[in-house]
Amino acid sequence: MQTSPAHAAHHDEREIETVEDFDATVSARGTLAGHRVQGVDLTDRTRELLTTDAADAVFLGCRMRDEAAAKVRADGALVFPPVPHLPFDPYRGRLYTSAELFASLDKGYEQTPDALAYAWFQRTKADGDVYASMLRSVHDDSISDALDELLRGARVVGVMGGHAMARGTAAYGGAARLGRDLSRAGYTVATGGGPGAMEAANLGAYAAPYEDAMLEEACELLSKSPSFSPSITDWAQRAFEVRTRWPKGNHSIGIPTWFYGHEPPNAFASHIAKYFANAIREDGLLARSNAGVVFLPGAAGTVQEIFDNATPNYYESRGEPTPMVLVDREHWTERLPTWPLLRALARERSMESRIALVDRIEEAPEALKRLTH
Repeated sequence: MQTSPAHAAHHDEREIETVEDFDATVSARGTLAGHRVQGVDLTDRTRELLTTDAADAVFLGCRMRDEAAAKVRADGALVFPPVPHLPFDPYRGRLYTSAELFASLDKGYEQTPDALAYAWFQRTKADGDVYASMLRSVHDDSISDALDELLRGARVVGVMGGHAMARGTAAYGGAARLGRDLSRAGYTVATGGGPGAMEAANLGAYAAPYEDAMLEEACELLSKSPSFSPSITDWAQRAFEVRTRWPKGNHSIGIPTWFYGHEPPNAFASHIAKYFANAIREDGLLARSNAGVVFLPGAAGTVQEIFDNATPNYYESRGEPTPMVLVDREHWTERLPTWPLLRALARERSMESRIALVDRIEEAPEALKRLTH
């Protein structure tokens, strides 16, 4: 059964993010004073806007008729009009869905909102246009706000791993089973939202409500397009085939970035927080993984994430240290000897009892449970 974090409905009561929210607020309170209306099409709510006090309200990217805009401004509201010809809404009040980012996939990935936003980013980044950089910042802040609203009260486990892990491999299947086990244990799985290990963990969470055989069948179907190269279109269409065949997957979070535009988001995260700024995205993913992080074998990016996570645990700058589980002893002690340094850092600090190294991915959920106290 499709589930969604129960806390998703809880947000600042002054925020209005849908037409339904707008109608309920006007009906119940009879005023919009002091409210923040974010990315809502109000062209059919002219009568309500003309007859409702909007003093000190802020309208962010809301479509409305000229007379309504003039009236709310006269009330003392701030109006930030929609920005025309943008392939994204900088004021959006909700996270993305895969269907939204991959709309028009049947015409080729290049025609999707995801690809068009990346193309816009590349153009404006090269121009150094301060207006474009402001729009990116507003967008990313809106995404962070929506992500915080969604995850309030959730137990989030981050799963970190590289994009190179191919569908159809034993490693991919293991990462998918990890995501499934974590989701079944009541955690909200969060990943970097891209291909490879990230997709596998989101797929596993999606598969949690189904019999175990479903995940094997899904992995088999996906293996026909093992990588997003050479064709993102084929790779993504295969994922949507899985979603169509098994439509009631569980929720999980993907947090990708347009900074790495060659990496498309995966279709299995139910909620996608896509950022322009990679630094905000990486720090935010780790900071929100309040129930711990599992690090699968990876290269420079995963090593960076380990120490990005270790630093606040070392200083306890976010409160109590959170669990860190590194998977694959040989990888983290010989190939990239990160574990000895992590253990040395942790010695005689409270994070010492919150780190673990396991040989096999199947041991990660039990290690997480052991480190949580």
